[in-house]
Amino acid sequence: MVSKRVILGIDPGTQVLGWGVIEIDNGSVRYVSMGIKKLSKESNHFQKLASIFEEVTCLINRYSPNILSVEAPFYGKNIQSMLKLGRAQGAAIAAALNRGLPVFEYAPRRIKQSITGKGAASKEQVASVMRGILKFNDMPESLDATDGLAVALCHFFSERVLDVAASSLCKQTKTSKANSWGDFVKNNPQRLK
Repeated sequence: MVSKRVILGIDPGTQVLGWGVIEIDNGSVRYVSMGIKKLSKESNHFQKLASIFEEVTCLINRYSPNILSVEAPFYGKNIQSMLKLGRAQGAAIAAALNRGLPVFEYAPRRIKQSITGKGAASKEQVASVMRGILKFNDMPESLDATDGLAVALCHFFSERVLDVAASSLCKQTKTSKANSWGDFVKNNPQRLK
């Protein structure tokens, strides 16, 4: 397992693309950078997609991430908006895949839940908690930047949960001598709910 990694988080949008970069070193997380790319000046939707691809490619060149973590489009009342968000997400993913990066996708509620403990948290709540965790000084001009940073941190938290679960399972497998499900249940009553 690589001890030092960089995660690039992307909050795709058709008006503003939010991004954030964190570094993981021996299990500790450190804030690197965050920002936005304004797309509202682009009148052509396809030009916006090209700008997203170019921006994510530039971020990959600048920060050399090992992973791209991206927010999934959410279902709203306007199906056209959702389709456009899906295309924006696709442009970001294509840039990462073009550079050989693994991509992980997280639903908006899961991201908010992992950061604040509430799936319905506001952008302001997410930004405030992010500032407390990562110790960055100034709030950005747009909370889309802290949203991008939250996507990266959500991936880090998800990896940690999987590491703990795998470690627990490995320990249990080594200590338990079960030949059947019945033996497993008898040897592990604490695992039953």
